[in-house]
Amino acid sequence: MSHQLLISTLILSPLIGFLINGLRYKRHSANVAGGVATAAAAISFLSAILIFMELLAMPKEGRQIAVNFFEWMTVASLKINMGFLVDPLNVIMILIITGVGSLIHLFSVSYMHHDEGAAKYFAYLNLFLFNMLVLVLGDNLLVMFVGWEGVGLCSYLLIGFWFKDSDKAAAGMKAFVTNRVGDAAFLLGMFLLFVSFGTLNFQEINNMVPADPTFSWLSPLTLGTLFLFIGATGKSAQIPLYVWLPDAMAGPTPVSALIHAATMVTAGVYMIIRLNPLFLHTPNTMLVIAIIGGLTAVMAASIGLTQWDIKKVLAYSTVSQLGYMFLAVGVGAFTAGLFHLMTHAFFKALMFLGSGSVIHAMHEEQDIRKMGGLKKHMPITHFTFLIGWLAIIGMPPFSGFFSKDEILWLSFHSPLGHPALWALGAVGAVMTAFYMTRLMALTFWGKSRVPQDVHPHESPALMTIPLIVLAILSAFAGWLGVPHVIGAALGHLPNILAEFLSLNIKPIPNLAEANVTTEIILMSVSVGFALISAALAYHMYVRNPELPGKFTEKVKGLHNFVYNKYFVDEAYEGSIIQPLVQTSKSIWFYVDVNFIDKATYWISDIIKGGGSLVRSLQNGNLQTYAMYVAIGLVMTLTFILVR
Repeated sequence: MSHQLLISTLILSPLIGFLINGLRYKRHSANVAGGVATAAAAISFLSAILIFMELLAMPKEGRQIAVNFFEWMTVASLKINMGFLVDPLNVIMILIITGVGSLIHLFSVSYMHHDEGAAKYFAYLNLFLFNMLVLVLGDNLLVMFVGWEGVGLCSYLLIGFWFKDSDKAAAGMKAFVTNRVGDAAFLLGMFLLFVSFGTLNFQEINNMVPADPTFSWLSPLTLGTLFLFIGATGKSAQIPLYVWLPDAMAGPTPVSALIHAATMVTAGVYMIIRLNPLFLHTPNTMLVIAIIGGLTAVMAASIGLTQWDIKKVLAYSTVSQLGYMFLAVGVGAFTAGLFHLMTHAFFKALMFLGSGSVIHAMHEEQDIRKMGGLKKHMPITHFTFLIGWLAIIGMPPFSGFFSKDEILWLSFHSPLGHPALWALGAVGAVMTAFYMTRLMALTFWGKSRVPQDVHPHESPALMTIPLIVLAILSAFAGWLGVPHVIGAALGHLPNILAEFLSLNIKPIPNLAEANVTTEIILMSVSVGFALISAALAYHMYVRNPELPGKFTEKVKGLHNFVYNKYFVDEAYEGSIIQPLVQTSKSIWFYVDVNFIDKATYWISDIIKGGGSLVRSLQNGNLQTYAMYVAIGLVMTLTFILVR
């Protein structure tokens, strides 16, 4: 099979699924629409596997498939092709997108079978997959931006899917508007890079990056990368543009698993890794990325400590885990960032789908205070969720341990890192262990607090099979990127992921030989404190469930501050949104109503008056016309005589 046909099948299969369901959404039942959409996603996944095998068969130095479909635009020196590139970096992304996406489509068949708009829902899911594939496969920034905007549109459609509920519609709008702020910055970054390099092609930009780094904050490359990062903070929910993602839980739960755990929110991380030579050239930008990532990881984790909605806890967990990814790329650990992107896609998709299974069993109840003891009613959901919990809190040998430990170690050891960055990551890890154990305890363990009229039950096979597959990946995927100290201890196990990505990712500059003792100590500290934190949460929420209430009462003010998300939304509302609304109203009143409208009315009145005057001269009365003739003769004779 030709490369062009493979890539065409990969990208177009979800688009065809979207068209089939989109054009016949009123006729397709939920099962038919789900079958079409899942088949489209599965065909795309099979294409991704074939492409991956093609790359493996190539020599290591030439693992790349480039396809140019047509010339998109030529404006002066700007020439953009609708070109797609597959290499070791984005073949991992397409396997995640299509593989996890197929499982989520399968889960949705059962989860959405009762919804009257299921066909439209599946059409949107397929459209999202198409745009996400365009985003990661585009060989230049402009093609990437097409997919970037496309996934933003799909997130708006899916978050606000139940738009008859005003709160859900508002959540979709909030996601759309917040992302537009980041997208505007992304465009500015593209403009600056084009001015600097004369191209938007990724490979050409990376090859043209100067050898020596620039330390000027005002250099075009520093400003360009900063603007691109601002765009990434919108798409990947980092400070200050993270506020949309927790509200995005208003959409159907599988949407949260697909868009807000495994794919769309990782777009910003992927973009930075794709341009890693450029970002390494701008250490000031890297410092900003690392600091923002570390602060986001801690801030979001702290909010997760106080939430009661099962999906909100997972939402803030997602924001926090994305912070770890940005911390990694900010210290130059691009491979570790992509590694955590992959492991997080598995265990967070698992946990979101697991929460969907719980919500399904609880008749749409999402408050974990009304759960408890679900372990005996939902053994498969509990066991798979348990695997996800062990992975996310970083317990060896589960996947999250390997990727998170690599990030923490390099945030300390990298020349671009700092012990303070390691401390932020470690604090975030401790908080993660606590609030995720709290979630497990209140949902599955301890005494049942389920209302008497609710009868929990295990979900059907179409929902549990994706959970089992994702649990297996969450348990074992970490062995693809074994840190060097563990690999050495186990007989020099290779870091398969790092070797596979070696041609796409530049090594951390001036990275000294690792101190094995220091690495083991830091690893032991992070895992040890996470264990203590998890044990404390278990003690508080299972063995002594009255303790949290007593503790909360003692720190009521602080708890309310954190529970209300540091009042960031309120601050934005008061300092940005309402002033903009009032300014817009003032401009509307003084400029539109009192100037433009009145000027328009004045001009129209003059024209109307002139027309009325001319019309009065043409009234069809012969006596009036005779008078006009007489007046004309008199004026003519007068003019002749006077002259």
